[in-house]
Amino acid sequence: MAGDGKEDDAKKPQSEASAGEKTYKQVVALNDDAKSIGEGNEETEKTEHKNEKTEKAEHKNEENKQMIGNVDGNEKEKKSNESEKDVISEEISKDVHSFPPLSVNATKSGNESEKDEIACPVVSSENEEPNEQNVSISDLTVFEKKALLDLRSKLENAISSNTLFTKKQASPAEKDEKIEKNDEETDKDVSLWGVPLLPSKGDDRTDTLLFKFLKARDFKPNDALEMLKNTLEWRRENKINSIIDEEDLGSHDYDSVAFMKGTDREGHPICYNVYGVFANEEMYNKTFGNEEGRERFLRWRMQLLEKQIGKLDFRPGGISTLLQVNDLKNAPGPSRRDLRLATKRAVGIFQDNYPELVARNIFINVPLWYYAFNALLSPFLMQRTKSKFVFSRPSRVTETLLKYITASEIPVEYGGLRREDNPDFSIEDAASEVIVRAGATGTIEIPAPEVGNTLMWEVTIVGWDVNYKEEFVPTDEGSYTVIVKRGRDISWQNEPIRNTFKNKEAGKVVITVENGMFKKKRVLYRYKNQNHSESSST
Repeated sequence: MAGDGKEDDAKKPQSEASAGEKTYKQVVALNDDAKSIGEGNEETEKTEHKNEKTEKAEHKNEENKQMIGNVDGNEKEKKSNESEKDVISEEISKDVHSFPPLSVNATKSGNESEKDEIACPVVSSENEEPNEQNVSISDLTVFEKKALLDLRSKLENAISSNTLFTKKQASPAEKDEKIEKNDEETDKDVSLWGVPLLPSKGDDRTDTLLFKFLKARDFKPNDALEMLKNTLEWRRENKINSIIDEEDLGSHDYDSVAFMKGTDREGHPICYNVYGVFANEEMYNKTFGNEEGRERFLRWRMQLLEKQIGKLDFRPGGISTLLQVNDLKNAPGPSRRDLRLATKRAVGIFQDNYPELVARNIFINVPLWYYAFNALLSPFLMQRTKSKFVFSRPSRVTETLLKYITASEIPVEYGGLRREDNPDFSIEDAASEVIVRAGATGTIEIPAPEVGNTLMWEVTIVGWDVNYKEEFVPTDEGSYTVIVKRGRDISWQNEPIRNTFKNKEAGKVVITVENGMFKKKRVLYRYKNQNHSESSST
């Protein structure tokens, strides 16, 4: 369950500790190499500066020759260092692809993308919140607007001249003529995710889509157009446009692996990826044990993503990105080769063909060994990429999710109030919040002004470790208080506390939360009066 308590943090499996220690040593070694490379580059730059300054003065021919020789040597050393740095980056990229196999990550940018952006989560900057709402062309900077207009022009020419797709080769002349005709018809009406790509059609969603490809290629129109062409070719070759209708991908086998559930505070659809499912050997072998299983799983994951994209709004001001929550509890470690191969393939496909579709990636229940990757990879990532990733240890899962998702949308297994097939409450029944300071007592009052009301409520506490009790207090001071739930210490509760009470006289239900810890507690609750449909929604 999300937000596991102190026992989860204190009692880590020995195997996880060993794996974490081993990975940490590897990371430290790579980090030392990277530092030495950086020092070498700094020394090279200093030497080059010195050489340039020396060349301005008049010296003897022998000294000039020696200086020229030093410059040549430094150039070779610099190239050698850069080459070694690329090798280290490539090795890091291979390791980090152990996770996540289900996430759509930040896209690569041109030929330098493998160095600069690697699919690994890093702690997001609190001061830099990604703005993923669709923008209109009037809101763009001059540089961005110029790049977008340039891409529009190039795309218009490619479609009009029928050069967007690579022509298929066939020997019979009749087939050639038929294929060329079909290609021409397709080019004129070409679309991606239901959005027309021909700019002259005037669809206001086209700019939003093209802007995503531009961002993925650092606003280089030629690179963005090439990426778009490759994406369209890939979709044709793999029949992605019809993948949603495929029914033999074993979707029921993977229902618990990845699923859509609710929206975040900004309206982004939420996709949950649960890696602990693959801790089951039978499930792991069935999915990754052979090429057929890996291909089927990958195609199913693309099918799910296509369904998710179908719910996005590419119009100006709309929401055209997803929020992903990646649960790493009990996730297989990076030593599983089959998983690593499948992951590498999936990450490559998602990066190349689904640009800028994720607003934020939240990783919860993160094991210690996973942090080792972040420590080394952070310098290789662009700030735009870093701002999209968030880490959370098991004890802070609910607290982290609440920053981005309301309590009524967070599933109960992660400390929220969302329960499937809940007959009493829905996601429209928003939760209220009470903050109980350290060493203090907080109360929640549920009014019952009329006799015969049936009150129902749900309460969850971030972090728990409180004393909790429920009472009915009559309005008549001469009546006795009724104990609904006796006070007890709750160190951890997997799901919200749910209860009902039917009053025989006017009064109120009082819920008391005593916080004996040194940190404030957030109490989230909602209630209803069944007879009068009164709610605590705020």
